Amino acid sequence: MRHLGLLLPLLLFALSSPAQPKTIEVPYYDFVNYKANYLRYDTSSVSMTRFFQKWKRLEKNHQGNLNIVHIGGSHVQAGTMSNTIRCNLLHAYPSLIGGRGIIFPYSAAARCNNPTDYRVHCQQKVGLTRNVFKSYPFPLGVCGISITASDITTEVTLVLNEPSIDYTTNHIVLIGHSDNGVTPQLRIDNRNIYPSYVDSRTDRFVFNLSHPTDSFSIILPCRKDEQFILSGVYLDNRHSGFSFHSIGVNGAAVSDYLRCENFVRDIRLLHPDMVIFGIGINDANGKNFDTLAFKQNYLQLINSIRTVNPDCAFVFITNNDSFKKIRKRRYEVNRNGLLARDVFYRLAEETDGAVWDQFEIMGGLKSMDRWRKASLAQTDRVHFTRAGYQLCGNLLYNALIEAYINNTKRGR
Repeated sequence: MRHLGLLLPLLLFALSSPAQPKTIEVPYYDFVNYKANYLRYDTSSVSMTRFFQKWKRLEKNHQGNLNIVHIGGSHVQAGTMSNTIRCNLLHAYPSLIGGRGIIFPYSAAARCNNPTDYRVHCQQKVGLTRNVFKSYPFPLGVCGISITASDITTEVTLVLNEPSIDYTTNHIVLIGHSDNGVTPQLRIDNRNIYPSYVDSRTDRFVFNLSHPTDSFSIILPCRKDEQFILSGVYLDNRHSGFSFHSIGVNGAAVSDYLRCENFVRDIRLLHPDMVIFGIGINDANGKNFDTLAFKQNYLQLINSIRTVNPDCAFVFITNNDSFKKIRKRRYEVNRNGLLARDVFYRLAEETDGAVWDQFEIMGGLKSMDRWRKASLAQTDRVHFTRAGYQLCGNLLYNALIEAYINNTKRGR
């Protein structure tokens, strides 16, 4: 009994001080530079410090939301890397699962790949518009992509498909537009639901559900000569927690996102606390890679995000090592990856951001061949396999966790 006075404060401290998240084990490959797996930033960085402080407050008080947005090209549209980070983070904080966030029904259109953490089904034919097209007849938003239903009632079914995480949603926002006055509906359990309200200024159709769901259909009731353009689906659960959004378009460069007229309007819905940039592999693919234009385009995109949140932190993923196909079965290493890498370091310095040096972690120039031989990269020597994306996602997650832990220690 004489130890009760000591045990009680210790017990109260344990209950009020949640354990810090831990890094996870990753498979070992002798060609991977694991020592380079950390976020490189100035420890005096105001934006990074504020981000980690908000993380700490959420961890301690279970109030508020932390929004991380991963933006890129095909590496992000594939979904595996983003979902690996997302799942690791939410498994570390099972009581802080925020909304699934922004998604897009890619595979509603023909020959368009979809992330595996949600399934999409659509029997009707829909049009597809991406920000990589030379021109398009209507503005695109933050997702950089849209589908168009025309002349017939179209049903797009979405099923959340990550069994280890409760992604049920009771607040759904459809981002879309119709010059013909078409109003979308949801179908849940064979019942059609109309929007709770419509914000015509931002093209948002808001559905507040009485019961959470993990699957629903979007009904676009177009008649002849009518159309509806769907450019995003936002899923929320009204809970405090972490939300990890992923936005990717196959083939997209930085300039393609700058062409999205409604980018800023839509990203206000996400209000990012951190943006992880994975754009650059397509910018640096050509013979005449203009590093100055690449940097200026990035700064313009960053400034647009800062109009939404001036305190947003930025993490730049350097281009992965890659090869260019010069003729049938002949490839040469893309040395533009080195030039892009230098730009990312300058961007981080100028924007108070951080760099995750994927190029160095991979093993540097020509390392992509070793990743390919280990079944971590595809034969095109640009993209990774599922196992490769999972490894990259686990490594970046570990880098984020270590940066958070180190920042918390310095804060003490």
